[in-house]
Amino acid sequence: MALDPRDPAPAYLSFWRERHLCTLTTLRPDGSPHVVPVGVTYDPAAGLARIIADKASTKVGNILAGGANGAAAAVCQVDGRRWATLEGRARVCVEAEAVAEAERRYAERYGRTPSPNPDRVLIEITLSRALGNRGLAGDPA
Repeated sequence: MALDPRDPAPAYLSFWRERHLCTLTTLRPDGSPHVVPVGVTYDPAAGLARIIADKASTKVGNILAGGANGAAAAVCQVDGRRWATLEGRARVCVEAEAVAEAERRYAERYGRTPSPNPDRVLIEITLSRALGNRGLAGDPA
């Protein structure tokens, strides 16, 4: 069921605040999907999903290959019958302040501070769509 990523149902937002491993899907230059486990934070007020990553990772390379407009990306998490997906355009941010904010949000959600990494960047997804099962969308399951 589709939702407004800037105005999610309370159950949907609550699910994204729980500690869950997620997947990030980006597209390789040949168009095939690249799916990897990641930690994600969701900021509906800003319309963003954030992922910290190493600048040399394949996921970062796939996004950079998208050019100035970024690249299509989706993050998803599943817990039993509950699932939620956030979709949008991803870009890579290298600004220290933005990376630090993403690290802070990661620590808040996952209960641990990421280890120092001088090669860390931020993958920022500007959200265009939110999907989830009916119970998370605010409809009866």
